[in-house]
Amino acid sequence: MSVFEVAIPLVLLFVVFGLTVGILFGFFGMGGSFFVTPALLVLGHSAPTAVGTGLAFVFWTSLVATFSHRDLDHIDYRLGVLLIVGTTVGIEIGKRALLVLVGFGLADLVVSVLYIVLLAVIGIFVVRDGRHPALEEETDLANQSPLLERISVPPMVSVRGSTEVSLWTVSLIAVLIGTLSGFLGVGGGFLMMPALMYGLAMPGAVAVGTDIFQITISSAYGAFVYGQRGAIHFAMLLPLLLGSTVGTRVGSLLTEYLDDAELRTSFGVMLLIGSVSVASKTVSHTYDIRLLHNLSLTLLLGGALVMSVAILYRGMQNIRDEQTTTRR
Repeated sequence: MSVFEVAIPLVLLFVVFGLTVGILFGFFGMGGSFFVTPALLVLGHSAPTAVGTGLAFVFWTSLVATFSHRDLDHIDYRLGVLLIVGTTVGIEIGKRALLVLVGFGLADLVVSVLYIVLLAVIGIFVVRDGRHPALEEETDLANQSPLLERISVPPMVSVRGSTEVSLWTVSLIAVLIGTLSGFLGVGGGFLMMPALMYGLAMPGAVAVGTDIFQITISSAYGAFVYGQRGAIHFAMLLPLLLGSTVGTRVGSLLTEYLDDAELRTSFGVMLLIGSVSVASKTVSHTYDIRLLHNLSLTLLLGGALVMSVAILYRGMQNIRDEQTTTRR
């Protein structure tokens, strides 16, 4: 199917959806594929197509966001390269595991169930965490001993200038997250972010920038290997990319004007809504309940829209206040 064969209202819907998800991805450093891949599953696409399209979407949005964070000096390139190697290996492992499940006819069910569980678990964690210390108490966090620094299995590598961590520890984390990325089509930011912030005590902005940098390269590889199998839905991907190109840039720039502490709980709630959405989709497809199908799509798209509007509103308000203070 070409992009011209998709109904115009649906194309416009995905442009807006791409814009909203791009804002979330640029601002939080996570969430892009967590909404795109489930949305494609809700619309009835196969697991490999949803995963492949999700990875292609993540590649482009992370590429745009990387340029923004590079300009803001938010990227630790040494650590980023180490993470890229591990996640690329993991993506290949995850892809092969998914194709095995495709052969048994279990891929769609397993991917959907894993999304339900992951969205729920991460959503609960974010809600309970409430105010993230790496974003609000960076001075105190910098004085703490990073968790991963306590594992001293040589060879050791230096990150953030003075922190030394085991190469094997970083590689293992990257491979595990990459495997999940290749299996579910996620960028891995929802796991990599806590690892960088809590494990290495990195400032929030640097953790976001470094995470997005490594996602750019690893997701490019994932999109390539899925694309070789024809598992990318370009008719849906192109309008998503059109909207997300603008949204990601906006979200990245707003990190300079808006502290996400107050919004983080709302983001966690939105992940929980996403879990309910995918669960509704799974039940609706199993028992052919149209009402649940419509509910799942409404929850998924509506949640992303509401959250992105909240970020835009708060960000513009802070920019206006800052300009007013400067004039005085």
